Amino acid sequence: MAGIKALISLSFGGAVGLMFLMLGCALPQYNDIIAFEKAYCEYRLNRIENALKTIQSASQQTDKLKELYGQVLYRLERYDDCLAAYRDLIRNSQDEYEEERKTNLSAVVAAQSTWEKVMPEDLGLREATYELCYNSACALIGQGKLNEAMKKLQKAEDLCRQSLSEDSDVTEEDIEAELAIIHGQMAYIMQLQGRTEDALQLYNQIIKLKPTDVGLLAVIANNIITINKDQNVFDSKKKVKLTNAEGVEHKLSKKQLQAIEFNKALLAMYTNQADQCRKLSASLQSQSPEHLLPVLIQAAQLCREKQHAKAVGLLQDFADQHPANAAEIKLTMAQLKIAQGSVTKACMILRSIEELQHKPGMVSALVTMYSHEEDIDSAIEVFTQAIQWYQKFQPKSPVHLSLIREAANFKLKHGRKKEAISDLEELWKQNPKDVHTLAQLISAYSLVDPEKAKVLSKHLPSSDTLSLKVDVDALENSHGATYVRKKAGKLTGDNQQKEQGQGDMKKKKKKKKGKLPKNYDPKVTPDPERWLPMRERSYYRGRKKGKKKDQVGKGTQGSTTAGSSELDASRTASSPPTSPRPGSAAAVSATSNVIPPRHQKPAGAPATKKKQQQKKKKGAKGGW
Repeated sequence: MAGIKALISLSFGGAVGLMFLMLGCALPQYNDIIAFEKAYCEYRLNRIENALKTIQSASQQTDKLKELYGQVLYRLERYDDCLAAYRDLIRNSQDEYEEERKTNLSAVVAAQSTWEKVMPEDLGLREATYELCYNSACALIGQGKLNEAMKKLQKAEDLCRQSLSEDSDVTEEDIEAELAIIHGQMAYIMQLQGRTEDALQLYNQIIKLKPTDVGLLAVIANNIITINKDQNVFDSKKKVKLTNAEGVEHKLSKKQLQAIEFNKALLAMYTNQADQCRKLSASLQSQSPEHLLPVLIQAAQLCREKQHAKAVGLLQDFADQHPANAAEIKLTMAQLKIAQGSVTKACMILRSIEELQHKPGMVSALVTMYSHEEDIDSAIEVFTQAIQWYQKFQPKSPVHLSLIREAANFKLKHGRKKEAISDLEELWKQNPKDVHTLAQLISAYSLVDPEKAKVLSKHLPSSDTLSLKVDVDALENSHGATYVRKKAGKLTGDNQQKEQGQGDMKKKKKKKKGKLPKNYDPKVTPDPERWLPMRERSYYRGRKKGKKKDQVGKGTQGSTTAGSSELDASRTASSPPTSPRPGSAAAVSATSNVIPPRHQKPAGAPATKKKQQQKKKKGAKGGW
């Protein structure tokens, strides 16, 4: 619903140039000393409104009071008055603190550019210090000139290292601490440019330094949360503690503090802390009733709880109370309706936004949605209303002609030929030399009135005027051509005869007849299902089952069923008795050639032995 905002603190203009106020010359009146001391104490105690009243009630405005007055106005974010105060100071004073006044002046200009989106004027300040370079970079960020701002920050870093390295008492850690705010601004630019990984790395480096500026830490922690978004919420929960440090509210501007509170509410929503999210968004709405983001956060939380109807009602109430923000609210309501599947209601909400009805993007969205719902009449009505608006306010706009053409194409696509013809005729009248429109008009008339199409076709330019002087050979041989014709070399007499002979041979070759099967019978019509697999043919009945089952032996081991009678010698008519009678020679001679049943071998036994031997030979491994 609402994106997380990133922000960065500004300038060295907050407290720079204050300490010298305590070192002023002898003051002419005692009352002015009291006024300055009181106002300065109130300023240091963050009682800014009281300090302003004390300064304004002083009988005489000394330079010291004017210096403090400029600082108070900066803290109150009255940048126009603050700019005038510093200009007056710079114009009417000449002392060794002129550089600090120019630094504060540039900080005010940077604040105007960033928070009020005011185009900064060229003050003609010579950027000889890193503070001036830094503030100039902040002003460029406010204008969106990120690359130039990055160069200014790099220059500020170089100047800072150079100026601090001249002091022998300053350590490398002190220099890094002073550079932290410059590096933080660099990371912010990287974040705006989409280089989130680089920005995150630089942010974490600054946090490891543990700077004493709570405002800088709060801003960096907030920006890390914006990079994490709905991911890495545990890290975001740790970072959000830095934004709650004591004294942060006195270091940052109101818009910075407001953005941090928005991000806290969004983080509560992402971490499923519904009550905390409602509490923070309600507090933000009470502080800024006209602000859009708190309502969007509340609606988003309701949608996460699947209370879409309640979310739509909340947005509708806000739109009724604040008509200035009604367009953005209604766009969100339409999005919710589409998510619920109520496309028609979403279209009604979008069409109620009068200031966007004629926009090409809105027209395109409505036509697409109505087409999805097959409501062609409503889609054509959207086109008509937009075209009428442009005819009334911007008749010569290219968007006007584009909408008419798109409407004609849409009507032709959905069979509204007569309506499309009227749109195309309007286009052709406005530009009679437009051949593309004329061709579309002829094509449309050919479907309705062919005679009219023939009459209009006379207005088309002749083929001679349309012909282009194109070198076909060069085009075919170009690098991008999909087909490249081979260049034909010069042929001698023998080569020509050979090629002619090869051409004649190619012409004489005939196609071979297909071979017929051996069992082909021309009298019998071929099976129309011969190309199908056997299982898919209509006459396929499957395999016959049960043939081999009868041959399988049943009973005890060694018994047989079918061949038992043949093997039983006692049942055969010519079989001799099992044992010969004693003293019978004929019996002995008759039975000498008969093999007893026990010595008989079943049929197929030798074959099985041979197969077993072959298997053994195949599987045996020789020892040679």
